Amino acid sequence: MQQVTEPRPLGALFSELARETGTLVRKEVQLASVEMTAKAKSAGREAAVVASGGAIAMLGAMALMAALILALGTLLPLWAAALVVGVMLAGTGAVLANLGIRALKGIEGAPRQTIETLEENKRWLSEQMSR
Repeated sequence: MQQVTEPRPLGALFSELARETGTLVRKEVQLASVEMTAKAKSAGREAAVVASGGAIAMLGAMALMAALILALGTLLPLWAAALVVGVMLAGTGAVLANLGIRALKGIEGAPRQTIETLEENKRWLSEQMSR
């Protein structure tokens, strides 16, 4: 059996629409917050990789600098041996830092899912208002 519902007054419909729109906006803000928190955690991890790469490069530079300079010092003047070792260590550190920076650039900052659902909601609301 089919139920027949009475038409509701326009004021009640607008009141319900305002209430539902408010709920929808609150949920979208919650979604954006969850999405941005996840992105911030990911960015934090990648920043830690960059920092770790820099620290490891620095420790390696300290340990190898003395050994390589002394070893190359048997073939070259000590200043030239120090220059060669310094260039090699700087290159290694640059590669590690570049890897971390690339990973950080790959993280998208905008909450895409929230933006898409907000656009869908806007289209839906426009359709509802034009009826």
